[in-house]
Amino acid sequence: MPRWSAIDEARAQPLRRLDFVIDGRVVGSIAEDGVDALAALRAPLAIAGDRVALDAALGDVASRSAALAEINAALRERELISGWRDETYAVCASADEEPLALIERAASRFWGTLTLGAHANGYVADRDGRPTHLWIARRSWTKATDPGLLDNLIGGGVPHGQSPFETLLREGDEEAGLAADVTAKALPGRIVALHRALPDCAGLGLQHEHLHVFDLQLPGIVQPFNRDGEVAEVWLATTDEAIEHAANGEMTVDAALVTLDFALRHRLLEAGEHESLARRAALLWR
Repeated sequence: MPRWSAIDEARAQPLRRLDFVIDGRVVGSIAEDGVDALAALRAPLAIAGDRVALDAALGDVASRSAALAEINAALRERELISGWRDETYAVCASADEEPLALIERAASRFWGTLTLGAHANGYVADRDGRPTHLWIARRSWTKATDPGLLDNLIGGGVPHGQSPFETLLREGDEEAGLAADVTAKALPGRIVALHRALPDCAGLGLQHEHLHVFDLQLPGIVQPFNRDGEVAEVWLATTDEAIEHAANGEMTVDAALVTLDFALRHRLLEAGEHESLARRAALLWR
């Protein structure tokens, strides 16, 4: 595996996809190979040309959400949606707009809708403020996605009704045992834009996500601990060790890019590698 393969994986070419349209707005995309399954459901969808549109007669969020809930339940029965979470995500044309519908989190990959994530690099610094260590988490071996891979100290999807920062506070408590007033000191980094094919949804999945990056400096005496069972272990690695884990594909794609963002902003890489990676990753930053 080439170094920093996560940069290329973040833009892994998906299967041919058709626009998913609600109320005249493109809100996602559907793999061409999944269209026949939708047509067989006789759902309130208009499938024509290069687009799949939800029936325009469904004129409000509640009716659209109810229709999509029925479709998603049928897709789940056909094993085209897996990893059901019972979490609600918004369906929006862009991150700063009001939702046009609400769907189950696991279904967002089938529909290719925009999702938001929040991750924090938990780090320890020297007296001059230069990062020396990063906290690394290993994902539970029983997680539905990326079991056993390495991750950032805090990370999670942003459900409907929360901001990325609010999600960070919640996940900080659940994943790292950190009080809200500690996690609230996190400072924003970049937003990473991912648009990549996934094996989810019987190979028809797409991750279309804006991942909000945060940096959280922690005193050396703080010992994070997992509370929700989704992390197998947590340890403190030197920044060089953490960067190597990210570069060598031992981290999830999301976590590797969050670590790379941290390394670039804090100039933790050799000058030549810094410039090369900054150019390669430039299209991912928003």
